[in-house]
Amino acid sequence: MTRDLVLTIARECGFELAGIAAAVPSIDSARYHAWVDSGMAGAMSYLTDRRATVRGEPRNLLNSVQSILCVGKLYNGPEPNSTRFSESGRAWISRYAWGDDYHEVLRAGLTRVVDRLRGHTDFEYKICVDTGPLLERSYAREAGLGWIGKNTCLINQQSGSWFFLGELLLSLSLETNTPPPDRCGTCTRCIEVCPTDAIVPFEGRYSVDSRLCISYLTIELRTGIPEALRPNMGNHVFGCDICQDVCPWNSRAPNDADSEFAPRHFAPPLNELASITEAEFRTVFAGSPINRARYSGFLRNVAIAMGNSGEPRFQEHLVRLAKFPQAIVSDAARWALERAQ
Repeated sequence: MTRDLVLTIARECGFELAGIAAAVPSIDSARYHAWVDSGMAGAMSYLTDRRATVRGEPRNLLNSVQSILCVGKLYNGPEPNSTRFSESGRAWISRYAWGDDYHEVLRAGLTRVVDRLRGHTDFEYKICVDTGPLLERSYAREAGLGWIGKNTCLINQQSGSWFFLGELLLSLSLETNTPPPDRCGTCTRCIEVCPTDAIVPFEGRYSVDSRLCISYLTIELRTGIPEALRPNMGNHVFGCDICQDVCPWNSRAPNDADSEFAPRHFAPPLNELASITEAEFRTVFAGSPINRARYSGFLRNVAIAMGNSGEPRFQEHLVRLAKFPQAIVSDAARWALERAQ
């Protein structure tokens, strides 16, 4: 079994990016723990509990692991990005959530890789797609997929940062790839354009303070969003792409033609989202990452986006949401109504 054969199979199974990293403790472990200790993980307990202690050691996931196949799956499309979209009264949903849930797509692709490799040799393995306690961007960098930018996204020189990451831990000894140099240089566009100033200096480099990040606020935070941050959230109801939209390396990013990531939920009207029932929410967003925000969190985000729109036509919806039984929704709706006055 050779590295070239593994990478060829990975690409034939639908991954545009592929590389091999050594299954050794991550050099970013200390930095990660310092980030957690600083409080910048916010309320994301899965990043701070006992799982935080095992993220930098692949053998905690597979004792026999010797190599890590890191893959990238492109999801960019021809649709306009958030900084070039200004249609009034519509919600912005992060590009990664327009289509099918990437967890399932990547897991299926990595399963195909396993099946193909098993035709050549026997081995032990473990598939990881985002949910496993692994510093995946760090290992993807070591596998040569890209460098970690100031916005903490993994950036590939040819393909930009519009790709999902997945890992296949293997008990096979394979030649490793070489990490590329950091090519962000003196560019600070992502830092300057972030509406909530979430990209901050950290230990001689930059990191994202989740507590200020629109993606965290609209997806991970289960409580009310701090009022001081709400005006800068704009029309974002699930995630945020701004730091990627302005990245020069994404200006020539290729488009992905896979139907799984074709937009099912591109900039839907805010009034339609405000009227959706919980049952409809589960149906409309079945198989979509948007479910992670939960129904009440999603309505909270919609109410804030309506308040930021400044459009009086949303008042009727906000009055109704102000009576919602869960406080995170009713509070956001009352705040939005006050902004309209």
